Amino acid sequence: MDELINLVAQKAGIPADKSKTAVTTVLGFLKTKLPASVSGQLDSLVAGGGATGAQTGGMADVAKNVGGMFGAKEDRPRQ
Repeated sequence: MDELINLVAQKAGIPADKSKTAVTTVLGFLKTKLPASVSGQLDSLVAGGGATGAQTGGMADVAKNVGGMFGAKEDRPRQ
């Protein structure tokens, strides 16, 4: 979970304690909205375990994938 907290702090430009509050809030929200099986996998990933039956590139990939669930677009170079 520390990796995700640090990533959010860095990307948002906020202190780690504020980032921890944000991450905890978002994870709590996701766990109430996701099916139990997915919620369990999320817990495993945040705790530092791997995804069952899937490869993961770390919490940065998890954050990107979760963002995609909510309609976030990937960073694209400006022209």
